[in-house]
Amino acid sequence: MKTPVIAIFDVGKTNKKLFLFNEQYKIVFERSARFTETVDEDGDPCENLESLRLSVFDSLHEVFRRSEFDIKAINFAAYGASLVCVDEDGKPVAPLYNYLKPYPDNLQRKFYETYGGEEKVAYTTASPILGSLNSGMQLYRIKYEKPALFERIRCALHLPQYLSFLISGRMYSDMTSIGCHTHLWDFTANDYHEWVRREGIIDKLAPIVAGDAVFPASFPGNGYGVGVGLHDSSAALIPYLVSFHEPFVLISTGTWCISLNPFNHTPLTKAELEADCLCYMHYQGTPVKASRLFAGYEHEQQVKRIAEHFGQPTSRYRNMAYDPNLVAKLRKAVGGPAPIGGKVSAFAQRNLSDYTSYDEAYHRLMMDLVDLQQISTGLAIKGSDVKRIFVDGGFSKNTVYMNLLADAFPEMEVFAASMAQATAVGAALAIHATWNKRPLPNDLIELRFYAHANENKEQHR
Repeated sequence: MKTPVIAIFDVGKTNKKLFLFNEQYKIVFERSARFTETVDEDGDPCENLESLRLSVFDSLHEVFRRSEFDIKAINFAAYGASLVCVDEDGKPVAPLYNYLKPYPDNLQRKFYETYGGEEKVAYTTASPILGSLNSGMQLYRIKYEKPALFERIRCALHLPQYLSFLISGRMYSDMTSIGCHTHLWDFTANDYHEWVRREGIIDKLAPIVAGDAVFPASFPGNGYGVGVGLHDSSAALIPYLVSFHEPFVLISTGTWCISLNPFNHTPLTKAELEADCLCYMHYQGTPVKASRLFAGYEHEQQVKRIAEHFGQPTSRYRNMAYDPNLVAKLRKAVGGPAPIGGKVSAFAQRNLSDYTSYDEAYHRLMMDLVDLQQISTGLAIKGSDVKRIFVDGGFSKNTVYMNLLADAFPEMEVFAASMAQATAVGAALAIHATWNKRPLPNDLIELRFYAHANENKEQHR
């Protein structure tokens, strides 16, 4: 008897993974690949599109050969701000430009002068000014720097939709990709921004379909459906939306700590945009207010500094217990630097000789990071009646972080959430109804409750 499964490609900047999930959303097969980056025409690093394309087909051939699985559907989740420009034949005509590629100042100035200034564009598109990370700006750049190339582009697809096109043969756009810091979408008008039409960019964009849309595969004789693909941050939110109906904020932690609030519908303010807030788009088309903090990256850098100073292994913090007495002592210590502009914690300026041990310095680092996290998450919460905070990713396993966060939000229920492969599961759940006859599982996410200091110590739920 074959096991009915869905195949999900989860394409990150570093790791490209294929998962097969059974009807209970348990992983029954997994394959991972890494590719060496290539360079674009300016010598800047970028994704190797050809390796990625071949890997998708190789992986699918492998799982189709396995007689124990019956593939019912395929979907994709991939990182955002990445456009694949294809010609009439669906062949890429340009590199997949890296979203960290520096953006020319003169072109950036010209754009914002034409369309009412940075503040106005940031407000209407619900995104800070981020250069190439505003993926629509990549097309604007091609139009003015490479007009011959611009003419050859039949369609510009975000990476998840390009992957879907490889299997379905159909070109579509999806709101989770368009709605995420692209500068393409006007959140105040709920339509493309005026510049997209005025610059002729609209002619290069595929029709928009719902995030749960499914199409037949382009290979004859196969009965499986192909999803349109999702932006990875939006996909990772889906298991939470499916599992919890009371308002919540999800702090997704990694290199960036992103606080996502699907229950906050207040427009972004100028101050929020300057503090790195933006809107993502829910897979069913409603805005998700979010705030970003580069805390995972800062943690990594500062842990190296602490480990070096105290002659300890970098990984020591991983098994460290939370010490409330140490925190109380550090809170009594007067003075010290203040956070720099809300983006970097005070810790970088602290003198490590002021601390007697690795543990003490580490607790101070986490206190400084959680001070910033409190401000960042507070921006996403403001204006909504959220009472719960879920934390997933690296910091959810860090008891020092979790206890300090519970103290920072005493009026909230704070949970560490653990779930294997939230992004991939989200992409599968988005098209649940088309491939899975069973009800949605209610045990997708495991929660661990952290009480703040005035309550009992840590409890479990």
